[in-house]
Order: sequence, then structure tokens, then C-alpha cells
Amino acid sequence: MSLIVGIDASRNRSGGAKAHLIGILSECDPAKNGIKEIHIWSYRSLLEMLPDYPWLIKHNPKELEKSLFKQLIWQAVSLNSQLKKVGCDILFNSSAITFCRFGPSVVLSQTMISYEPGVMKYYGYGLERFRLIVIHLLQNLAFRRAAGVIFLTEYASKMIQKSCGTLKNVAVIPHGVNEIFKNKYPLISWPNQKVRSIRVVYISQADMYKHQWVVVRAIALLRKSGLNINLSLVGGGSGKAQQLLQSTISKIQTNENFIQEINFLPHNDLPKLIAKNDIFIFASSCENLPITLIEGMAMGLPIACSDRGPMPEVLQDGGVYFDPESEESIYQALEQIYLSKELRISISRKAVLLSQKYNWKKCSDETFKFIYQTFKNSGV
Repeated sequence: MSLIVGIDASRNRSGGAKAHLIGILSECDPAKNGIKEIHIWSYRSLLEMLPDYPWLIKHNPKELEKSLFKQLIWQAVSLNSQLKKVGCDILFNSSAITFCRFGPSVVLSQTMISYEPGVMKYYGYGLERFRLIVIHLLQNLAFRRAAGVIFLTEYASKMIQKSCGTLKNVAVIPHGVNEIFKNKYPLISWPNQKVRSIRVVYISQADMYKHQWVVVRAIALLRKSGLNINLSLVGGGSGKAQQLLQSTISKIQTNENFIQEINFLPHNDLPKLIAKNDIFIFASSCENLPITLIEGMAMGLPIACSDRGPMPEVLQDGGVYFDPESEESIYQALEQIYLSKELRISISRKAVLLSQKYNWKKCSDETFKFIYQTFKNSGV
């Protein structure tokens, strides 16, 4: 039996969602996984990023180039008939927000914001909080309707099923990591602090659960204690989190410029930037799977990491943990790494080894094998 699989990628708008789709399709072996064809529906710019294979048929409905409202109407009204027209046996929803009733279907979970305890408080009681509540309800509905659900970590599977209820058919399949992060650049040896400062890098767009301003305060504390240390913030941002970050920087950084901000950097340029630094920090308190953290692990820098969410599941004993809402806790973690050569070497080696299990070939094979088995078990 060879399946025809449909993929709804109309809502894949974030960088992580695009990377996941590109990764699993680039490494896909259809025949190995019992698949004859894959039909994918998405917007033009994403389709152009995807590989060209005879078995991969791309569809670009005009509605997906229009407003969000028209995109959702297309998904609710037209997608079902288009899937049937090309003979799809099963639908893979690469976003958990779907209005399509085609079945059987497999849903991929990629966001945790509305499920992580304590995170919703950052968004007050305005429009953004309402949007997250609606997304939460829609995702729970999609999970319960689906014949199978893919989570990225055990942590996400556990936390989300506390909300939507126990699901009968679940797989935990983590992302891969791009090969460009796997020791492609020679790392700079730990510097003499009398010659130059220790460089810390944090790569993430500013958001309330990313805590960039707390990291800035921790760096300021380290400098006050006499440690020669600088921070690079990469990713930019907007809204309340960015305002809070800028306010913190302006209060702390008065006479010395020890905070560098880089608003945007192409993904392919990140390894070279990371390799110029000495410590990698990751201070998020909410992730489904922290791909940026895994990229830092693959690069081999010593890592200071948030102790929240799935981060301990991913990094294990390959880093030093801290409370991302406490500048004193971040201070202590960075100080340990700064002062101990043995610790730096130990956690760096462990992190590199742990990162090796994250690869797109494995992710692709496990994803399409799960889709195939879900169809077989659906009784269709």
C-alpha cells in the first residue's frame, strides 16, 4: 500500500515552522515510508523554499496570498475538497491551528505559550491574551479530532495533554538541527581577560518569556563584581518586551558600551557569529523544542540555560542552569562558567554529544513512518 499524503502548510509562518517543513521534505524517502506522493498547500514564498522532487506536488491557492481571514475561510471551506480531488489518503497539519475537517489527519504541535504555567501573565488582559486563549482552544480541538499527534518533546506532550486530555496516538519526534552549526567554524580559545572581555551571546527575538532584560541586569552585576564580560543580543523585537529591554539598557549602560544589539541576521550567518563568542546563554521560560539552544549545543560553546520547560530534557547535564526571572541566578550561572575551565570543557563536550541526536533525516523518517502507521491503524 502506497499512500498519497496531503500537507496543509498554509499557517507555517514562523522561522521554526518553515525550517521544520524544509527539513523533513529535503530528507524524505517516500518509498521507504510507504508513500507514493506528497501534495502540499502553502503560500508562494514558502513553496519556493522547498525542494523540487517528482513526488512532491506543490499547490498555491490564490487565497493563501491574501488576508488571514481569507486564508482561514479557504482552509475551512476549500481544502477538504482539494485533498479529495487529488486522492489524498491522510492529511498532515503542520500547524495545530486548523479548520479543515478532513480525516484521518496527523497534527504537529509547535507552540507552548498558552500551555506553560505562568507565561500568560506576561500578556495582561488585552487583545494578545485573548488571541492566545483562542489559539489554545483551537489547538485542543485539533488535537482531539486528529488520528495522531506529534509533539517535539516529552515535556510538551505531558503539559499539553494535561489541557486537552489524554490522546490515544502520540509520537515525540524532535526537530533536526542544520548541519551548518555542527563544528563548521573553529572556536576561539578562552581569552586572557586582560586582553579582551568574555563574550556572551543570546540569540532570540525579544519577547516577554525570553527575559532579555533580566540577562542584561545579570551582565551588569558581573561587571560590577569585576568580571570583564560583554553581551550580544541577536534577533531584535518589538512591543512591550523590546521597550522593557531598551529601558533596562539605557539605565544600566551609561558610560560603558558592553551591550551589543543585532536586530537581524540571516540564519546561515549565525554559526560564524556564535563561534566568535565564549558563552552561549538561553533564558527562555517557554519552549516546545528550543531549536536555538540545540544550535548552540552543536557549536560547542559552554552554555548557561534556563531551568524552565523542556530545556533540562534537551540540555541534560550539558550546561549550567538558572532561574530566567532572577538576575542573581543568571549571575551565578555565568560566574561558574567564567571561573572554571574544567566546567567549561565538560559541559561543552556533553552538549555537542547531545546535539548529535537531532538530525533532519531521523526527524523525517520518524514523521512519515508515524503518518503511515496512523493511516493503517485508522481503519479507513
